Amino acid sequence: MKKIFTLILAFVAYYQVAIAQEFTLDADIRPRFEYRHGFGNLFPTDAKAAAFVTQRSRLNMGFQDEKLSLYLSVQDVSTWGDTQQLSAADGNDSFGLFQAWLRYSFTPNWALKLGRQVISYDDQRILGGVDWAMQGRFHDAAMIQYSKDKFKLDLAFAYNQEDQKTIGSDYAITGFFSYKTMQMAHLTKTWDKASFSFLFMNNGFQKYTSAPVPQTDGLYYRQTTGTYFTFPLSTLTITGSAYLQTGMANATTDLSAYQYMLEAKYKIRKVTLIAGFESLSGTDQAGEDKNKSFFPLYGTNHKFNGYMDYFYVGNHANNVGLNDVYGKVALPTGEKSTIGLNAHVFFSNAEMANDLSQNLGTELDLVYGNTLGKYVKMNVGYSQLFATESMSAIKGGVSSENTNNWGWVQLIVNPRLLTYRFKED
Repeated sequence: MKKIFTLILAFVAYYQVAIAQEFTLDADIRPRFEYRHGFGNLFPTDAKAAAFVTQRSRLNMGFQDEKLSLYLSVQDVSTWGDTQQLSAADGNDSFGLFQAWLRYSFTPNWALKLGRQVISYDDQRILGGVDWAMQGRFHDAAMIQYSKDKFKLDLAFAYNQEDQKTIGSDYAITGFFSYKTMQMAHLTKTWDKASFSFLFMNNGFQKYTSAPVPQTDGLYYRQTTGTYFTFPLSTLTITGSAYLQTGMANATTDLSAYQYMLEAKYKIRKVTLIAGFESLSGTDQAGEDKNKSFFPLYGTNHKFNGYMDYFYVGNHANNVGLNDVYGKVALPTGEKSTIGLNAHVFFSNAEMANDLSQNLGTELDLVYGNTLGKYVKMNVGYSQLFATESMSAIKGGVSSENTNNWGWVQLIVNPRLLTYRFKED
């Protein structure tokens, strides 16, 4: 860690006295207390609730001149008490590099961005920064960017390896999100407050044989293609999305899945009302020749389908899908505070086994937010899930009659520590 802070100080000193046009330094400190009694899965009988405090401590540095931009973000993500006192090192390896990229503008319209970066678009359903998760989400990628007259086009490419090999190119980091190759195109066109975007993404995953000692056997691919739009009508805004997933769900099973969403947001004075419906296709529990389960991959899935993370936050893959009918209301409680209530009614998209109902349950989310100062925000949340027997069937058979709730308090402190502008004589 000492070497990293030495590098930071050298970075600051160099650009203050040398060629910098603008250098910025920001901090992001956010401790969060959580009480979990059924978060992410139904609460087991006779179990005890969990409670803990996690904290993100992030330092962001940026440099920009006429053509070149640099960005470096380092962070520590830890749980209070996870390192023994007087320990010479953090045994949980919680300190790491979040972002490190450069962007060079060849012309006013064309640029190249290289390195570890957040890739986030639209409502973050397919690609997002996952800011709720303390560690966030990044991609190691190269991106060609074009922009002109309210039109933007991004072309991204990634090729991942877990180390510097001398033989072969096997990618042994496995998991649902760990792709070996990625090609992506995202375009956006805006008109005043309306916008339309198109996304195509192809992910290649390492394929292994089914032999007693598995061997690498090329790649299998998954394609995600779709659109997102927003269209304002005075005080009413219509938002929608539709995506298809094709290719392979795994090394042996074809994939044919879809997602669509339609939402209406109405604002009157300072009150916001939202009503919406989202459908993510699923596979019948009785089994089908193709996998029909849509998964939103690299999105900020915590912001969709209830804050208790029962769906698509590292779970619910290759399952019965989801139909989510929801309503939201947000209203001010003061000059700098708001309170919001979200209600979700969940149904499986595909057929359940044993003649079970497709009704999975209902979730209520209550969130209070208050801006305490220029750089300080506080958020408080409470959620309650009312599960059904069908929810129990897709969550491992845990009783649906147990109480499932979750509460949290988070403080976000993100000051601008330094802005330095250099002017040549």
